[in-house]
Amino acid sequence: MSIFEKADAKLLPGFERHPVEIDGKSVMTLIAGKGPPLLMLHGDPQTHLCWHHLAPALANKFTVVLTDIRGRGETHKPPHIEGQNAYTKREMAAEQLSVMHALGHETFSLVGHDRGARVARRLALDYPEAVAQLVVMDIIPALDFYENTNAEIAQDYFYFSFLTQNHPIPDRLISADPEAFLKLILHGLSDQPVHYHDLALEAYLTANTSSDAVTAMCECFRAGYHIDRLHDAADRAAYKKISCPTLVMWGERGVVGKHFDVQRIWQGWCEQPRFSAMPSGHFIPEEAPGEVLAALNNFLVVRNERRPYVHPARR
Repeated sequence: MSIFEKADAKLLPGFERHPVEIDGKSVMTLIAGKGPPLLMLHGDPQTHLCWHHLAPALANKFTVVLTDIRGRGETHKPPHIEGQNAYTKREMAAEQLSVMHALGHETFSLVGHDRGARVARRLALDYPEAVAQLVVMDIIPALDFYENTNAEIAQDYFYFSFLTQNHPIPDRLISADPEAFLKLILHGLSDQPVHYHDLALEAYLTANTSSDAVTAMCECFRAGYHIDRLHDAADRAAYKKISCPTLVMWGERGVVGKHFDVQRIWQGWCEQPRFSAMPSGHFIPEEAPGEVLAALNNFLVVRNERRPYVHPARR
């Protein structure tokens, strides 16, 4: 049994592992629960396991779908190709939408943290008919991030500039000691140590220290700087906003809460925003799970009759 299977069995009881093939590529997906669909997208440098405190409880009233986003965990990892980038949030959002369609869900609620929140935000902007309600955790949209960055932010969020450097510069430097780099990120974005479950931490390090995973992470950040912020600029010029009810969460002790006017920025992107600061650093789902679960239960509306999830192979 792999560390991924072992961690899933221990931390996500009742969830079925169900890889979904999209355009010939595998997206690792786990599903449990009953009720309307809820897609949850993790951040860096993690996997779907970041939701292990929350997902089992949410499965009491939602059909919870957890995925490893492109380039992470057990999902496919496109390589670097000169002049292209497979990690734009637009492409990653379209892939997640295809996963939900493959599972039979046309409309769903959506929760994302960090990189997953960037994918979730793009999905809500590009496919408003698909997203019933949205939760984003501890991010600032790419355009606003780079527009508002100053010396202090650059110091605290140093890797936003480091990882965007041309291939293979950051890829090779990280690969000299990838575990040390990932631990720096996992513990360096809060003023207090983050207490990860041992199995979750082992899975994060196993999933993200391979050379293809390191390049995937770099490509995702390169896409943010070179492409995603241009998509944002086009949307802003067109006065495009997220139309569904949106809950914006951030960690009071994290870099986002420290440096950015979160409410002002997100009010410019959402028609129906709500805001909730969490008593945590950046890794909100694992630092303040009780408070997060309460906020999600208060915000997420169960919109249709509950029905049990049936594995596609058994339908």
